[in-house]
Amino acid sequence: MALHMLGKDPESPDGKSPTVYLDDETGNYILQGWKVTDPARLGQMDIPEHETVIEFPVRMMQFFPEVKGAATDS
Repeated sequence: MALHMLGKDPESPDGKSPTVYLDDETGNYILQGWKVTDPARLGQMDIPEHETVIEFPVRMMQFFPEVKGAATDS
């Protein structure tokens, strides 16, 4: 398995987060973003114990190949 970084948030301080990756084995995206901890927001979702919720800005959509109009290998 290899993760391919597709892009980092150009407006993030120090360029550390959020980040969009593509897993070339599964064809799934892996998103690094801000952890959602607000109880009111979390209370509006049904999150299974084995999952987590992150937040990332709309400007990060540019890094998804489907948005760029590029084909994926998956």
